[in-house]
Amino acid sequence: MRPEEMSHEEILRLRLELLKQEHRDLDEAIRALTEQRGDPFTIKRMKRQKLALKDRIVMLENELTPDIIA
Repeated sequence: MRPEEMSHEEILRLRLELLKQEHRDLDEAIRALTEQRGDPFTIKRMKRQKLALKDRIVMLENELTPDIIA
């Protein structure tokens, strides 16, 4: 399906999956660098990136899940 044929929700869901994959990849890279006793500044920068991705993921999830007042 071409992007111009996708609904707003489908685009958001695709973006969400890409962000989740990037988050998992960063997690694996951080784990590997930590085990190899990699540069602590690089690890710290990657952890900040991972947190920023998590914030974006939560924002998209909130946009996709409407608030239901009970």
